[in-house]
Amino acid sequence: MRFLLLVAINTVLWCAAAQGPVPAPARTDSPAEDPAVLRARLIIERLRALVDAGAIPRVQLERAEDNLGDAQDMAVLRRTMYGQDITEQQAAEMVAAAQRRLDRRQQQLDRARGMVDSGIVARNELSPLQEQVDYARKEYDLAVSRSHLNRELLDMARAEQVRQARPQHPQPGTADSAVTAVHYEGAGVFTPAAFQQISAAFEHRFAKPLPVSALGETAVHRALGFDHRGRVDVAVNPDQPEGIWLRQYLEARHIPYFAFWHAAPGKATGAHIHIGPESTRLSAVAD
Repeated sequence: MRFLLLVAINTVLWCAAAQGPVPAPARTDSPAEDPAVLRARLIIERLRALVDAGAIPRVQLERAEDNLGDAQDMAVLRRTMYGQDITEQQAAEMVAAAQRRLDRRQQQLDRARGMVDSGIVARNELSPLQEQVDYARKEYDLAVSRSHLNRELLDMARAEQVRQARPQHPQPGTADSAVTAVHYEGAGVFTPAAFQQISAAFEHRFAKPLPVSALGETAVHRALGFDHRGRVDVAVNPDQPEGIWLRQYLEARHIPYFAFWHAAPGKATGAHIHIGPESTRLSAVAD
């Protein structure tokens, strides 16, 4: 499911780029600025001068300012929906940007409908605008789905915090248990080659990719102060068939893991299997 979501996200953004190619920007002191945003800024500067001179109506400048906001929101989506490593704040910004783009398309459609009702424009003018609204709604839905996936990753990382803070003996599967994980130490070694073997074996057994939620270091783990390099989080419940199989596979090969049932006592979110040694604390982050 996560693989299909990422494919869909890339398809949507590719289509967005195809709808409006951006010419090369002029020289600037801010080379890191998104080209579409820079182009919108330059247009506004030119239009503002014309408005001040009385050469064009102010409404054209207002439309250009609206286009600038749209370009800025698209730049946010490019940074967040393309990347696989975003923070909780970036996920919220992504959803907000997608919502604003949807709102703009809907407002444009509503204005056009008013003009159709007034007999100013033909009804067939609404079709392209309706398509843009539908596209923006799909874009928003993808942003929300991506945000939910990021929330799952955050829950999983916090489950590791809970386990480290409460290193008692667990009672697996009990909703009111203070400890929500079990640890299999194995040989204490987990290698990239072993991960490739696990992935292939899982896909052969269940006819679907291994649902990896965190491959090595992520922004979420860094924000929580964990060094997650050389570790892999798999989004499966340890008591479900996939989780039982994975635990048995790892134990048969002496690969260390932690099995998490809950992100916090009484909650089912965050259930996953952490493959590899325990994540250590980053020295740069205060405990």
